[in-house]
Amino acid sequence: MVYVFLADGFEIIEAMAPIDMLTRAGVDVKIVGVTGELVKASCGIEVKADMTIDIFDFYDVEAIILPGGMPGTLNLENSSAVQKSVDNAVNIGALICAICAAPSILGHKGLLSEKEATCFPGFEEALEGAKLSDSYVVRDGNIITARGAGVCIEFGLEIVKALKGNELAQSIRKSIQKYE
Repeated sequence: MVYVFLADGFEIIEAMAPIDMLTRAGVDVKIVGVTGELVKASCGIEVKADMTIDIFDFYDVEAIILPGGMPGTLNLENSSAVQKSVDNAVNIGALICAICAAPSILGHKGLLSEKEATCFPGFEEALEGAKLSDSYVVRDGNIITARGAGVCIEFGLEIVKALKGNELAQSIRKSIQKYE
């Protein structure tokens, strides 16, 4: 199961595009509301979570996704339950995925030390110890980072690739770019 953590102020496309790519790949995805069952995106749209953080159970995690946006990233980082979930993901070797400003959460925890990573321009200092990359999407081991909303489909496809393989990721890429 892949869990996407949403907190008020998240960037909607950074959450929904990866969910769409993963769903196309047949991956089970659940939205975890960190600030409540209804989570308000930075654009004002509300998304109903599948569960709230207080009932989140970590037993079947393959991957976690942390969308960016402000103040969504700060709301995620300030949640002790999100911090614990990231720690648990590290402990079991689950995939940890963060886009835009959210890689800063991983940087502040020291999880990017000596790893190649990227983020939204201006957050580089928060990626403590990382080898900064100019790439839009970067995978280093079990951590995937991406720059922002402009590459959220690529971010989602990289997660698909990590979980289900390159062939399926490429198949999905082709299927969403058909023009008839």
